[in-house]
Amino acid sequence: MLVLAHVSDIHVDGTERNTSRAARALDYARALRPDAILLTGDIADNGAVEEYEIVRELIKGDDVPLVLCPGNHDARGNLRKVLLGLDGDHPANQALNLENATIALCDSSIPGLPEGRLDDETLDWLDGVLSATPGVPAFVGMHHPAAELGIPYVDGIRLREPERLARVLGRHDHVVAVLAGHAHTAAATTFAGLPLLVAPGVVNTGLLPFETDALPPVDLTLPPAIAIHLLDDGRITTHYRPVP
Repeated sequence: MLVLAHVSDIHVDGTERNTSRAARALDYARALRPDAILLTGDIADNGAVEEYEIVRELIKGDDVPLVLCPGNHDARGNLRKVLLGLDGDHPANQALNLENATIALCDSSIPGLPEGRLDDETLDWLDGVLSATPGVPAFVGMHHPAAELGIPYVDGIRLREPERLARVLGRHDHVVAVLAGHAHTAAATTFAGLPLLVAPGVVNTGLLPFETDALPPVDLTLPPAIAIHLLDDGRITTHYRPVP
């Protein structure tokens, strides 16, 4: 059985509150001894170098593979430099090839905008990663969900031009699920005939429009949470866990 711990939207901003919640979520994920940890965006709250330096301390020195991608709150140049040791402001895409799975995390961020889009460079990269591992179960992830979730605040800033992603996925029948963050709430729907599994938020919890009149529609009091994806005999099952 393959076990993936999926953490998203930690929004590290230098405050003790957000750092503590991020540390608790990552520690909980590591304690599961998963095959990999996925961190799907909004890693820093303001995209500052100092925020990524805090994150670097939170994720260093562990033997569990960790892959990440930026969100709309991230600054990809600073993220690449501090967390990936790379120069430039190109998309920060990462792939992890495990013995029994391929994980491709795509940079869906658009610098300066809250919504997402996968540019040509990223889609070509994704197509290449998936083409290189035919027959191996593959997970494709990014920050922005590619389908509406019933939360207008989030749906208005979801992935743009999702049909471009759908065309790539349609060429690779070994993709088993699409993963995302951004909504700060545990959610499951479908996209391009595949499960679309959204990780809950760590910094806070997103609410449905009939649960609150607040904007943004979030609850700051609920505990952080993560998703745990299990792949067994070709079948994906997701569990969601609050973190004490």
